[in-house]
Amino acid sequence: MKLNKKLICCIVLALILACMLGTTALAAGTGDVAGAVESTWDTASVQIKTVVNNVVFPAIDLILAVFFFAKLALAYFDYRKHGQFEWTAPAILFACLVFCLTAPLYVWTIIGI
Repeated sequence: MKLNKKLICCIVLALILACMLGTTALAAGTGDVAGAVESTWDTASVQIKTVVNNVVFPAIDLILAVFFFAKLALAYFDYRKHGQFEWTAPAILFACLVFCLTAPLYVWTIIGI
């Protein structure tokens, strides 16, 4: 009985929060819903582009750079041990790193933003 009461209280609280924090998107007096959606997307696309350029791409670049240098070091140690340098993994990571470093220059024209 106590568990059901807690569950009901949580559901009611979630519904109240959803009603309080939810915003209504209204089309301007003309009822042009498509125009309202397009203007919202135009505003949001600038913010999305900024966040992706300043946060997402640098984070991916950092991860790829760390993996590249770690794999390069491991390949060097394998070379010292076996006498043969394995280029495949460092080359793939380097290509991915170059692709990701240059992506902000052309990715937005491909997507159309």
